[in-house]
Amino acid sequence: MLRKLSMAAFAVALSATSSLAATEVTWWHAMGGELGKKLEEIAQKFNESQSDYKVVPVYKGSYPETLTAAIAAFRAGQQPAIVQVFEVGTGTMMAAKGAVYPVYKLMADEGEPFDTKTFLAPVTGYYSDTKGNILSLPFNSSTPIMYYNKDIFKKAGLDPEVAPKTWKEVEEFSKKIVSSGAAKCGLTSAWITWVQTENLSALHDKPFGTLQNGFGGVKSEFTFNGPLQVKHWANLKKWQDEGLFKYGGPVGGDQAATMFYSQECAITMNSSAGRAGVINNAKNFTPGFAPLPYYDDEIKEPKNSIIGGATLWVLNGKDKATYKGVAKFFSYLSKPDVQADWHQFTGYLPITNAAYELGQKQGYYEKNPGSDIAIKQITRGTPSENSKGVRFGNFTQVRTIIDEEFQALLANKKDAKQSLDSAVQRGNALLREFEAANSN
Repeated sequence: MLRKLSMAAFAVALSATSSLAATEVTWWHAMGGELGKKLEEIAQKFNESQSDYKVVPVYKGSYPETLTAAIAAFRAGQQPAIVQVFEVGTGTMMAAKGAVYPVYKLMADEGEPFDTKTFLAPVTGYYSDTKGNILSLPFNSSTPIMYYNKDIFKKAGLDPEVAPKTWKEVEEFSKKIVSSGAAKCGLTSAWITWVQTENLSALHDKPFGTLQNGFGGVKSEFTFNGPLQVKHWANLKKWQDEGLFKYGGPVGGDQAATMFYSQECAITMNSSAGRAGVINNAKNFTPGFAPLPYYDDEIKEPKNSIIGGATLWVLNGKDKATYKGVAKFFSYLSKPDVQADWHQFTGYLPITNAAYELGQKQGYYEKNPGSDIAIKQITRGTPSENSKGVRFGNFTQVRTIIDEEFQALLANKKDAKQSLDSAVQRGNALLREFEAANSN
């Protein structure tokens, strides 16, 4: 009896010791609400799958707030092992010499399998260096799509199963919707910068800036004030004046979602990651999902849309055990079942081909019409220098400038050309500041 008790006590002590011995891996992230809960669930399941490492997620606010906090923490020597950084912070992270432990190197150093060919090409292309090495782990990647209200379409005499394909059709549909009284406005949009300027340029194979949209180095300049962008901004202003378009607000444009959910506007354009929110909030109507529209007089076959969302960057300054834990966690995150579950719950893209194929085998896309639109849109054709994404320093601040100039246009303070010229001029000043701070 004593021997059995001793063995039991020893087992308990051993269990407690191994629990205490688990190496903590701190993960700073920017996901609140339901997304944050799902993220924490993923970390918890990893922790339960083994006993050597414990991933500790810490919510640090918005994407810009999380990036700012990580930079400040690194300077103070109190940085996390992992930080989630949105796609427009990529240029800043790449320029942060000495701060980043590139993911491709981490995985090789720790002997974890890491084949770039297993990831969706548009995802890896954006987060790789000029040699094709992935610098951060793709986690929550998205692209914008069109959402529309099938009930409003039907009330306006439109086919609820047919979404507008071109901007000319968006205008025609919106006129019919408003004139019939089916809804107060035809169109709204989140992210004027990302959706209506950056993605607009990519879809039509027009440059957003020089040097391959910033991929070629810090000496790049903005060029998003070309004829296409001017035409589109002028159209948005004209449609606002005609009561067809309503502005969704600066930065993410949260008002756009509200106007769509309340059925004030029949069409909105937003991140594919908004799919879950649309389904949850469309209590009184049936939502439809479609690719972004294009100008068929500018291009006959639109190019791929570009990426949004964020990746996970590993910061230097931790010990070997911590990095071993990070590598193990990244291998876990990349598993097809983990990625497929995350993708299907959130609307973010499946970052690996295997996760997409698993969803197909599960019949997920067949059961959920429109859930694969973002994948098909971002993978169509071969990305060009103009459609593989934008990578500029200080780009968070530049997006704020673009929002300000768009608002000046809507307020009749400037025309479309003047607004875009000003945005380019002000943006280029920030690029030169970034270049001066990050040139050898």
